[in-house]
Amino acid sequence: MSYSSFNVISPIDGSTHLTRLYAEPTEITSKIDASRAAVKPWQRTPLGERVALVQRFGEQMKARADALGDTVAWSIGRPRWQADETPRLAMVGDLLAQGATKTLADRAFESDETIRRFTRPVSGGLHLSICAWNYPTAMLGYLVSQPLIAGNVVILKHSPQTPLVAELAEEAWRAAGGPAGVFQSLHLSHSDAERLISAGTFHAVNFIGSVAGGKRVHAAAGGTMTNVHLELGGKDPAYIRADADIDRLAADIAEGCFSNAGQSCCSVERIYVDRSVHDRFVDALVAEAAKWTIGHPLEEKAMIGPVVNAGAADRIRSQIDRAVAAGAKIVHDAGSKAGLGAAYVPAQVLTGLDHSMSIMREELFGPVAAVQAVSGDEEAIALMNDSEYGLSASIWTRDIERGVELLGEVEAGTVYLNRCDHADLYLPWGGIKDSGLGRTNGQVGLLETTVTKAFHIRDLGA
Repeated sequence: MSYSSFNVISPIDGSTHLTRLYAEPTEITSKIDASRAAVKPWQRTPLGERVALVQRFGEQMKARADALGDTVAWSIGRPRWQADETPRLAMVGDLLAQGATKTLADRAFESDETIRRFTRPVSGGLHLSICAWNYPTAMLGYLVSQPLIAGNVVILKHSPQTPLVAELAEEAWRAAGGPAGVFQSLHLSHSDAERLISAGTFHAVNFIGSVAGGKRVHAAAGGTMTNVHLELGGKDPAYIRADADIDRLAADIAEGCFSNAGQSCCSVERIYVDRSVHDRFVDALVAEAAKWTIGHPLEEKAMIGPVVNAGAADRIRSQIDRAVAAGAKIVHDAGSKAGLGAAYVPAQVLTGLDHSMSIMREELFGPVAAVQAVSGDEEAIALMNDSEYGLSASIWTRDIERGVELLGEVEAGTVYLNRCDHADLYLPWGGIKDSGLGRTNGQVGLLETTVTKAFHIRDLGA
């Protein structure tokens, strides 16, 4: 167990943005005890009151948008003008509120004159929510707002890259009038988090992060009967059919590749293009890639800033170098401005790729569009499914009926036709294979933070 300090090193300039202490045993025990004491009172709080509190939490987070945006820019390097995620967080709470009464209602089953049967979704208790750094405010809608509305209490462990987001969230909850112990944050070390999980401390663990981190959480929970929800990485493919509208889709594909410097679990990391339109597509994509400028997140209105740290940048560059050495070609590289720093990776487009190259198999998490030519539908679907990941995938075609048919063959938790890189707030979100377990978002996500309780009511008469 570690109770030492940790630093947040800004990718903008390599400076120390923040220094924090990991929680010590007394703080951990105190907050867990407070959470456990809050479970029953929060479960008994009427749904309408829980919903109203979560919506006020969203508004309080919006009131802290400047501080949250500043720390997102400094902590992960996203351009400041793109760093405010509070509207999406608040929207998640509002949409959950709209459907909560229906989603959490009793469901009747076949009954007769003396027996009434129904089920009720009920809260499980204490949740540990572990948040990744890449969308550190928006993801609290799934990790905090969702389980709270369902009647659970939450302890939030945020990424050590973005600890201030967790602190501001706990502050916002208190300002919203949230009861003590219902939502708290803890700067847990990885070892302390694993120790608590393996001890069966929590009813559920909700994790958003890397595959390696998710597997450690899953292993730690083994044998404890803890519910584990994992939203992990992706190597998400897009397939451009011969009949696709190249001129209209190129900008969407570019955004799917380069938004947030490619640091999204659902970024487009593999692009398969019918050979008959390959060159035309590449020309259109290169033209769009040129619009994705790189620059200082605070001093310029650039489209992308640095990736999260210099080590990540080195890993991305190494993948590109290996692909080029194996025969790939860089057809667009804007180049980083002199003096920006080691963490800055510009938007790039590569062609001449195949599945023997690691860049088409390993998650990249960087602003790189990797394009491979294919012979048609059969080869494209086979390659899309030739992956350890299965988060999202897209097909681009004018033939809607054929597109939907092909999407049925794709192995992914979410599939799109003529869209990509989008977590629809009305639909459940999550993956298969190494992309995770369980779903967040929408009615399905809300239900997955509950336990189904069956009621058998026998009327013995007067």
